Amino acid sequence: MHAAEQSESMRPLRTPAAHKANGVARFRALTAAGRAASLLTIALLLLLAALAAFAPALMPAQDIATRRLAAGAIFVASYLALAIGKVPGLAIDRAGVALVGAVLMVACGAMPLADAYRAVDFNTITLLLGMMIVVANLRLSGFFALATGFVARRARGPLLLLGAVVAVSGVFSAFLVNDAICLVLAPLIVELTVSLRRNPVPYLLGVAMASNVGSVATITGNPQNIMIGSLSGIPYVRFAAALTPVAAVGLLLTALLLALLHRDEFRAGPPLQPKLPRLRANRTLVWRSVIATGVVVLLFFTGVPPAEAAIVIGGLLLLTRRVKSARIYAEIDWSLLLMFTGLFIIVGGAERTLLTPDVVHAVAQWHLNRVPVLSAVTAALSNLVSNVPAVLLLEPFMRALPDQHTAWLTVAMASTLAGNFTVLGSIANLIVVEKAAQRGVRISFWAYFRVGAPLTVASIVLGTLWLMR
Repeated sequence: MHAAEQSESMRPLRTPAAHKANGVARFRALTAAGRAASLLTIALLLLLAALAAFAPALMPAQDIATRRLAAGAIFVASYLALAIGKVPGLAIDRAGVALVGAVLMVACGAMPLADAYRAVDFNTITLLLGMMIVVANLRLSGFFALATGFVARRARGPLLLLGAVVAVSGVFSAFLVNDAICLVLAPLIVELTVSLRRNPVPYLLGVAMASNVGSVATITGNPQNIMIGSLSGIPYVRFAAALTPVAAVGLLLTALLLALLHRDEFRAGPPLQPKLPRLRANRTLVWRSVIATGVVVLLFFTGVPPAEAAIVIGGLLLLTRRVKSARIYAEIDWSLLLMFTGLFIIVGGAERTLLTPDVVHAVAQWHLNRVPVLSAVTAALSNLVSNVPAVLLLEPFMRALPDQHTAWLTVAMASTLAGNFTVLGSIANLIVVEKAAQRGVRISFWAYFRVGAPLTVASIVLGTLWLMR
């Protein structure tokens, strides 16, 4: 026997207990490293907060420069955390990040409290709240379940079912906030496709992608459009006339790409025979909610300010004996409203302290007045920091452009359609993925990207060409 072989044979064999002990030790080491990283992150954040709050008092001679430095640090840290979606080591979410960033802007003197109140665009907050109440009533009445059942009974083949799912998600998202539509439709589509013994993934992708594409059509389609409508002052009808064609072509592209890239699912076969569960709906509440929704959309098109129309109709819907107000409140995304409020203050503080003439001049060299350039910049920013923060980041530079209406329409188009690039591109995507996972259906990053990436590029190119005409 060679010496090497003898040496090898003399080594003690590792028992299962030794393997387990080694694994436990490795896990403890990783846990300790994770705790250390978490504590370091928390310490750095506390240091940033302290510097932001007390630096102006500690260095009064350099008050302006200090405030500018503090505001810049808060702005960058806030947007970085918003892009990641969390702060390592902390259980804080995007809404909490926005609130903390806003508080630090006030604490460091970049934005006095009175100016912080004025920085919040309450038209945006009011419109969002009103639409959430309207959608909550539709959902609780059973309207969406009835609509899904209606579609399922008339879709005789997989391709027709896909087209119906894309159309329903896109059209509803054009007038109601797309995040709420995904929250309602995703569980219903999983239940329907499983009952039909079909692959749920392409239909769920249809819900998410069509909700993004369809929501580009109007001011009330998604949160960033609501914000743009308020900031730009573009009338509802003009906005819809400009971007509805983009949404219509985008929905056709969505169905086409899903059918091409999931050919096995949509090959011709026997007619579908849905076994729908008993649909629970309160007919009185359904009609009440549908009429209220029709009235609010009509008010939008007749020139009534969207925020006023939405909150008035939403408030009147609370006057009922059949649904407790607490159930409506539970459906409202309060964290989204909080995030918007915080973002307004963060951007307002940064604009007040950092937006110097030199910065404006430097950004002007990017030629944002050109639709293709503005589309590309908006799409890139939307995928880096998410679409709502991207819109607020671009807002100060829109004022210097010669054709602000076209510029705002370009930002609305590109920021919304960019949400289809990856599964992380919009809240609507994440809602669909989460609701699917809760019911045992997994949508991978690649499954989304292989359809979403070409759809995003094609739809933004078409939207850019349309707005350049």
